[in-house]
Amino acid sequence: MKTEIYDTTLRDGSQQEGISLTVGDKLRIASLLDELGVDYVEGGWPGANPKDDEFFRRAQTELDFGTATLVAFGSTRRPRGSVTDDPQLKALLAADTEIICIVGKSWDYHVLEALRTDLDEGLRMVSESIDYLRNQDRRVFFDAEHFFDGFRTNPEYALRVLRAATEAGAERLVLCDTNGGTLPAPILKTIGEVQNALPDSQLGVHFHDDVGCAVASSLVAVDAGVRQVQGCINGYGERTGNADLSTLIPDLVLKMDLPVLPEGRLELLGPVAHHVADVVNIALDPHHPYVGTSAFTHKAGLHTSALARRPDAYEHENPSQVGNHTRMVVSELAGRASVLAEAENLGLEVDADTAGRILEQVKDLEHQGYHFEAADGSFELLMRRAIGWEQDFFELESFRVFTDRRADEGIVAEATVKVVVNGERVVTTGEGVGPVHALDQALRAALRGAYPEIDRLRLTDYRVRVLDSSHGTGATVRVLLETSDEDETWGTIGVHENVIEASWDALTEGLIVGMLRRQRSGRPSPEGT
Repeated sequence: MKTEIYDTTLRDGSQQEGISLTVGDKLRIASLLDELGVDYVEGGWPGANPKDDEFFRRAQTELDFGTATLVAFGSTRRPRGSVTDDPQLKALLAADTEIICIVGKSWDYHVLEALRTDLDEGLRMVSESIDYLRNQDRRVFFDAEHFFDGFRTNPEYALRVLRAATEAGAERLVLCDTNGGTLPAPILKTIGEVQNALPDSQLGVHFHDDVGCAVASSLVAVDAGVRQVQGCINGYGERTGNADLSTLIPDLVLKMDLPVLPEGRLELLGPVAHHVADVVNIALDPHHPYVGTSAFTHKAGLHTSALARRPDAYEHENPSQVGNHTRMVVSELAGRASVLAEAENLGLEVDADTAGRILEQVKDLEHQGYHFEAADGSFELLMRRAIGWEQDFFELESFRVFTDRRADEGIVAEATVKVVVNGERVVTTGEGVGPVHALDQALRAALRGAYPEIDRLRLTDYRVRVLDSSHGTGATVRVLLETSDEDETWGTIGVHENVIEASWDALTEGLIVGMLRRQRSGRPSPEGT
């Protein structure tokens, strides 16, 4: 019996604070989830808002699933109402999905206090709604809301709700820990009692992560024989999120040997997780298990030297299985193996003695405040200089920057840069909202004629940290800057008592690395496109 993956990102996930999906976003994410190979994609709650209504209308013509089945989600009929004229059930049918998942109360406290009705009516709401949808040729899954809380306080009624759903024709009984407060041990015990009471039922589970156990609870549930697990990609969801499918799926496949995805799809997990993160506009935590950029990153010298000999020495799985890769970052904790590995990755010929000298330089600079694990671009230039390379894109003569308060524009920064490019002295001026922006504009203007590819490079992040605040405004600062083109991103760093000087160092190195990489890869400049 295959374990089913049911994704609720488009409904539960979108309830996370800070996430607001357009219909186009939802359609894109649904396609990515199908590409990943999940079994079910819950599209939303038709009738709840115009956005979800539009999504299901467009899904009929714009989604062409190859693996997943689209599911509409909603609730049972209203208390003391009729299924035939219930607007929620009509909206579910209008969504025109093969499967409908409806949620009903399984905690007597909620039936009595939230719905303000009696327990028998709560049972009728469940059974009549499912029976009505089944008679309309829909397959039905039933989410037993607050089941674990309800079973703890009134197990007899919670089981009566499940029996009513089963007898009405629900294919899956999904036990929900809606408040997310139940630990794995009582969850396992409860599942066992449900299986004893309803031995022929097909169970599912739906966990929230309020106590940090949603993935662990899902794993013990599957181990106990539960058929379906629900969750969200990257763990999105209300409050602290839902069971994280980006962790749960590889746990099931790699640790429990359960083929929950079609063959060859697991390696899409990393790219899909990052793509969805881009769509929701929330950066994926680099330390996220399996799919984070730091999940297989090694910093300590002992680890990296062992990895150079045996790739599996300090990695619990091969990162390529989940679409990730091993990274070795260089810092004062690194060994020669880290330096040699990075040199090989960049195609640089660095011997062991040179690697040792580079490492000593890194340790000395990090003692001064540099931070090379966050500045891979600066480290690349440091290695290149160690083997005799010097950049010849430009030679700085001088720069000047000042700010001016203008009556009509407010504060404006202006910078003048004097550089030598291909033997020619170039003087340019740039304006910006601040001194670093103005310097960036002036330098780009000076270089654009000789290097039109400069327009492909974007400054995407700029951070300043005071390293010793006891020196007040004269303290040393560290500037970390991130630069990107359409293919990759790199970090550069500057450290100085003068924040403008530190920023200039990070800024120029960012542009140098970008021009160098485009030059090395042979990617065309804008004139060649």
